[in-house]
Amino acid sequence: MKAPVISAWFGRGQVAAPPDIESAALRSDRFRLEREGDWRRLEAILARMEKGGLKRIADEDLIALPALYRTAASSLSVARETSLDAATLAYLEALVQRAWFQVYGPRMGFVRWLRGFLLGGWSRAVRALWLDMCIALFVMVAGAIVGWLLVARDEAWYYRLFPAGMGETRVPGATREQLLETLANEESAAGLAGFAAQLFSNNSAVCILAFALGFAFGIPSLMLLVHNLALLGALLWLFHTQGLVVELAAWLSVHGTTELFGILLSGAAGLHIGRAMAFPGKLPVLDAAAAAGRRAAVVMVGVVIMMIVAALLEAFPRQLVEGTGARFVIGGTMLTFWLAYFFLYRPAPPAEDAALPQGPA
Repeated sequence: MKAPVISAWFGRGQVAAPPDIESAALRSDRFRLEREGDWRRLEAILARMEKGGLKRIADEDLIALPALYRTAASSLSVARETSLDAATLAYLEALVQRAWFQVYGPRMGFVRWLRGFLLGGWSRAVRALWLDMCIALFVMVAGAIVGWLLVARDEAWYYRLFPAGMGETRVPGATREQLLETLANEESAAGLAGFAAQLFSNNSAVCILAFALGFAFGIPSLMLLVHNLALLGALLWLFHTQGLVVELAAWLSVHGTTELFGILLSGAAGLHIGRAMAFPGKLPVLDAAAAAGRRAAVVMVGVVIMMIVAALLEAFPRQLVEGTGARFVIGGTMLTFWLAYFFLYRPAPPAEDAALPQGPA
């Protein structure tokens, strides 16, 4: 037997690469060459979008963007499954992340988003819920009528609806003077800021609950609307017994036209989700609920703004302004403003929103 040569053990001879590593390198090169053209085109489009938005993009590139993104995402998936080289994998991960952000991610800063939201986005979302708003409005009116009829038939229902007895004087048997005293204005604004914060918290809780309960096919949302408007119906009956319905309506209108509108939108948003789950049409239930949820979420962002406005109106003008006529003017002005904003103000959607896809393919 021939002894091994020591230099063969410790020499600097070249070591051949194992066949599997060499094959992997060849596959990686071939994989990259076959798809690199699409990657480079996508990268160039993204670079232009990141610098100047859609104005720098040709129509054909804009049309090709979603397909190029899906190609890059598919390449990334293959690269991960076949364990291609780390450089290619890192390049594709960065490319897909940038492309996702441009195709599906937020495309504007907060100020620009807020401008788009207030200048058409919110009102369009509200109009998309028109059927749900009609149903919610009918339920709210029915709830107020039910509350009135219940307490008119049996005053004990008043205490069932208002377990705390409305505090002191707004109870059956109160005199006209006592009820009028509850509608009197405050002499100063001292302490009303904290009152406004408390009102906002309470009003927002009602709206969020009406929206959140929509997942159960919208039925709990409608029940909540009935309950809240039954309280209003009972209160209207109480003041009616002393001939003070007009005075109460004026007092409530200052903030109520905004607050009740917000509650209406919240109930409609919850019902919109529930209706999409019950009647998804041709879409899968989860997809229909997700699409309805996106529309309803836009409405709810606006409802928060309405609750802030309602709390400020309830804490300041309602408490400081005296006179039925002046109160009706404030309430009527707010109602006119909301109706005009939601249903008459119809700006065209931004070009960028119409051009780019709005969800994953």
